[in-house]
Amino acid sequence: MSKKIVLATGNKGKVKELAAMLSGLSIEVLPQSDFSVTEVAETGSTFIENAIIKARHASEHTGLPAIADDSGLAVDALGGAPGVYSARYSGDNATDQSNITKLLGLMADVPNDKRQAKFLCVLVYMRHADDPSPIICQGEWCGEIMTEPQGDNGFGYDPIFWVNQQNSSSAQLSSQQKNALSHRGKALKLLLAQLQNQIG
Repeated sequence: MSKKIVLATGNKGKVKELAAMLSGLSIEVLPQSDFSVTEVAETGSTFIENAIIKARHASEHTGLPAIADDSGLAVDALGGAPGVYSARYSGDNATDQSNITKLLGLMADVPNDKRQAKFLCVLVYMRHADDPSPIICQGEWCGEIMTEPQGDNGFGYDPIFWVNQQNSSSAQLSSQQKNALSHRGKALKLLLAQLQNQIG
């Protein structure tokens, strides 16, 4: 079993979160940028398909086992959008800010009791590029869409995602609090349990 795993993302926020959560295992988590792996087109229609595409691509280019995350926000009032398009919701050159602005614009007339949403995360672990049975773990985190951003911790839609049990936005939580509650944290706990069995 390789003690190095490539993380199939160029998103620095995700690299930081996942590396922190995997620090308990005696494995080195390396971002794909360390190997000059290019971003791959996310052509899947589901988070699972996209995560597998990304993990396979990173594993092919590095020869290492790969973990890929595909995650996003699903807003009830928008029929589950932005969903798999969360990162590029406002177009090809989308930024966190432009995505938030678009989402808040579309939600402008949605009343407070109809603003439910959830973050979804799928993590895929592939032992090698042709792994026929990748480990797939999923997590979700329920909340509501706020009317304006609050907080500057986190990334993506964190500043407008209201977490009822904490009475704050996701972007107002510490990294430790967020990792304990989040969709990615939940998916990663499941993945860690399976990896520990494999790595021993």
